[in-house]
Amino acid sequence: MSINTEAIGKTYPPLVYAVGREKIREFAAAVGETNALHADVEAARSAGYDDVVAPPMFAVVYSGASLTPALFDPEVGIVFAMMVHGRQEFRWGRVVVAGDEITTVTTVKDIASRGGLGFYVFETESKGRGGDTVCTGTWTHIVRGAE
Repeated sequence: MSINTEAIGKTYPPLVYAVGREKIREFAAAVGETNALHADVEAARSAGYDDVVAPPMFAVVYSGASLTPALFDPEVGIVFAMMVHGRQEFRWGRVVVAGDEITTVTTVKDIASRGGLGFYVFETESKGRGGDTVCTGTWTHIVRGAE
């Protein structure tokens, strides 16, 4: 398998995600988050938020699906069966609450080969309705057998 760096800089169409109250509650419960801000509307409103607050890692929910077109793009050239998740990093802006509509755009940031492994780095930029950035994610996937 050879590495194709021509896809670096490629951007994919935006993905819009409507943040739901129950989805936040379910996510918080699944990850063991017990802070009332993530489940109790009144607690969240008393703290100054419009609705329940998404835990920080909820970013995976609203931004993760935007990676799919890039991961399966023939121009990027990932052999999905040989891929492992290498790393992810997030930089958060304002908190996300139920009722937000988040738009995420994915960009191929880097494609490189080292030691027979392909390193594919993607960036997701997630913004609220007003254009404010709520999260920027950097996702690194490693593909075995790259040259």
